[in-house]
Amino acid sequence: MITGKDLIELGYKPGKWFKEAIEYSNDNQLSGDDLKSYLETVSPKVIEPYSEAIAFYQNIRAETGEEISNVESVISAMNNLMKTPTLDGGAVMPDACPTGPGQIPVGGIAVAKNAIHPSMHSADICCSVMMTSFGHIDPKTVLDYAHSITHFGGGGRSEFSDLPQDLEAKMTKNSFLSDERSLIFARSHLATQGDGNHFLFVGLSQKTGETVMVTHHGSRGLGANLYKQGMKVAETFRREMSPKTLAGNAWIPFDTDEGEAYWDALQIVREWTKLNHTTIHNATAKKLSIDPVDRFWNEHNFVFKEGDLFYHAKGATPLDDKFVPDSKDGLRLIPLNMSEPVLIVRGKTTDNNMGFAPHGAGRNISRTQHKRNKANKSIEEVFAEETKGLDIRFFSNRIDISELPSAYKNAQTVISQMQEFGLGEVVDKITPYGCIMAGDWEFDAPWRVRARNKHKKRERKKK
Repeated sequence: MITGKDLIELGYKPGKWFKEAIEYSNDNQLSGDDLKSYLETVSPKVIEPYSEAIAFYQNIRAETGEEISNVESVISAMNNLMKTPTLDGGAVMPDACPTGPGQIPVGGIAVAKNAIHPSMHSADICCSVMMTSFGHIDPKTVLDYAHSITHFGGGGRSEFSDLPQDLEAKMTKNSFLSDERSLIFARSHLATQGDGNHFLFVGLSQKTGETVMVTHHGSRGLGANLYKQGMKVAETFRREMSPKTLAGNAWIPFDTDEGEAYWDALQIVREWTKLNHTTIHNATAKKLSIDPVDRFWNEHNFVFKEGDLFYHAKGATPLDDKFVPDSKDGLRLIPLNMSEPVLIVRGKTTDNNMGFAPHGAGRNISRTQHKRNKANKSIEEVFAEETKGLDIRFFSNRIDISELPSAYKNAQTVISQMQEFGLGEVVDKITPYGCIMAGDWEFDAPWRVRARNKHKKRERKKK
């Protein structure tokens, strides 16, 4: 009778495969060389990282001193990333900025064979943009009505919490999304946009003069919860299959039950995220008593599949229709910053773009460093200078200067490098009227208020 102890004595490390291997060996009365031959075919093979980084396309060029440091960090991170043994190719876009040593940069693309890397889509799964044209209507009216409809910051809301039955059924059948936590997020976070760089933008089409609303957000708590689960499963496989691979670059093999379930979960999260955008747009249209003239959307932070290749786009816009099953005329949206137009582009796949374009303006420095650079002026002064002529609102009523235009790369540099590297053709621009963002909503969060009160008490005691 073969036991796990016997397999360990033969030099094998315990893992999920033990159970099936032991059952098969005993059912077929394997022993000696027959047992060893069988175990050799079913035991996990240890996969070593590449000794040298595989090649990737660099669709980026530093044009200022500040950009030099950023680009050097991006290339360094990509060189470490491209040693991950599942990878088959990659690219970086003009708006790229690093997220950590050896991790995929924002503005990066990594192509893996038969593998899904949760960290390469991050917690903000399916971060995406949707536009709706409301025709020839006052943009202020649209922004005012949208402001009364949308929601930024923490938490959820109840008035839009009814999930479509077919979507909820898909979730309950999926091993990654059937937990109560996922269902609560899916219901309560509908019609919410989160924080950070997410926005609701209103502007005018240069081509038609119509007023257009653009929303930018991801899958909120639902996606973040899936990401956490995915990272745990990926780490289990990494320890078994490739322990020398960086933990942040762990993967789930697609040809496993877990891999197929995770891929299905990603598609369900995509469906939910599109519904989230649509809910806000439809509610605004209803309040305006207007039927939308046009609408389309695209994600720019997701995983796309072609055969056994998985394109991880961490902040990259898919140009190729093969990546966007609900594509409308091949059109895509690329936002830059609140003072610049949202670009409407289309494009063809080339060797260097791999079927992708930039997703926005990106950053050269961190939010914290940007705030330090502006410390010589008040927040109100910086806001007034950078938003002149625009209707800029923060949902929390607290300005976040790390989201003002100067916090981002020069938009014209990104546009010119798009042309230089063949990263999509601009067919229209939505010129800005104004936008809404979360702002520094955490300033008034209960934990922040408690911390400030404790600090004040300590200071009073000192006196």
